[in-house]
Amino acid sequence: MAHVVIGIPGDPQLYLADLKAGTVTPLAPQAQSSIHAADQLRHAGATIVKGVNLAVAVGSVDKAASGVFDG
Repeated sequence: MAHVVIGIPGDPQLYLADLKAGTVTPLAPQAQSSIHAADQLRHAGATIVKGVNLAVAVGSVDKAASGVFDG
């Protein structure tokens, strides 16, 4: 797996991270897609996890590099 779809609370945009290329770009899912349905659920407060075993939002690169997970 080389791609991850990311949604951050408070940010209506979805993002597509290409792990091999090292890029993150905005993603606009098609209206009838399962990603669109999942996006609607997250806007209603759901948390959706599939195929990821660790995901932590951190306040800065320095905190992530030092191992600080401050939420």
